Amino acid sequence: MAAPRKYPDELRERATRMAVEARSDPAARAGALARIGKRLGINAETPRNWVTQAEVDGGVRPGTSTDDAQRIAELERENRELRRANEILETASASFAQAELDRRLK
Repeated sequence: MAAPRKYPDELRERATRMAVEARSDPAARAGALARIGKRLGINAETPRNWVTQAEVDGGVRPGTSTDDAQRIAELERENRELRRANEILETASASFAQAELDRRLK
């Protein structure tokens, strides 16, 4: 289960929108994320990470999108469950085979 988010989605969207607008203006670009973080009461690295992820999700920057990361996590979880089920089946099969051999030897 995923950890609860520290900041609400509305704050994330607002900060990302403000950062994209500020970064588009060359005069306000320097230190824009630090100013936005201070204005919203969050660490300056937080909006930087949000903007980076928004750029990845939008296809502007290379990387793993949020949807892809979520799908990968689901597949990894399913893979773990299937490996565990196979392990249980192999153990049960070996147990039944041993029981059959013991029965034949008597």
